[in-house]
Amino acid sequence: MTLFIQIADVLTASELRLADTVFRQNDAFEDGARTAGRIAKAVKKNEQAKRTGLAADFTALIEKRLTKNEVFRAAARPRDFIRILLSRYTEGMEYGLHSDDAFMDGMRVDLSFTLFLAEPDTYEGGELIVEEPAGERFVKLNAGSLVLYPSTTLHRVAAVTKGERRAAVGWVRSLVRGAEERETLFDVALALRQAEEAGNRALTDRLLKVQGALLRRWGD
Repeated sequence: MTLFIQIADVLTASELRLADTVFRQNDAFEDGARTAGRIAKAVKKNEQAKRTGLAADFTALIEKRLTKNEVFRAAARPRDFIRILLSRYTEGMEYGLHSDDAFMDGMRVDLSFTLFLAEPDTYEGGELIVEEPAGERFVKLNAGSLVLYPSTTLHRVAAVTKGERRAAVGWVRSLVRGAEERETLFDVALALRQAEEAGNRALTDRLLKVQGALLRRWGD
């Protein structure tokens, strides 16, 4: 079971302008292969920001925004943000087909996300392409929008043929290990929100009880 969640407007316009400042610092970036796993290193051709200075401050801001984002919390049930990296792809750069490591920094990796930081009409190519049983899913979102997906998927970044692709990529350890269980909890969270908006207190209380029981059963 593969749950993909797209979330718009994770960052504000002023925060995206801050991202522009970070990406204009050429001396703050290095070869992205330095952080790739043993197999992925051979197919990774991009640049990543060093985790210092303004780049580190900006990734901390992203984590703060995601921690407060209701949809992200409901879909990911984050226990830990393992890493958040800023990446850029200029003409000719790409990331070949790979799956993310099962463990990073001693923590299990459950979910991956890509937060797009450049408008899609400013570069050509650079789609996130995820393999699914029915075929390939192509993702290229507006700046400030995010896609969340299981780390077990095979995925790649298409070659950039013009312009510069900018993104933040990150990995999450969830409070809920199983993908199917996370999807069920996400459905419950959506139903709970609808009940609250409808002012149905009895249904809200019942759904809160169900949600709590499932979290106790499936929580890690």
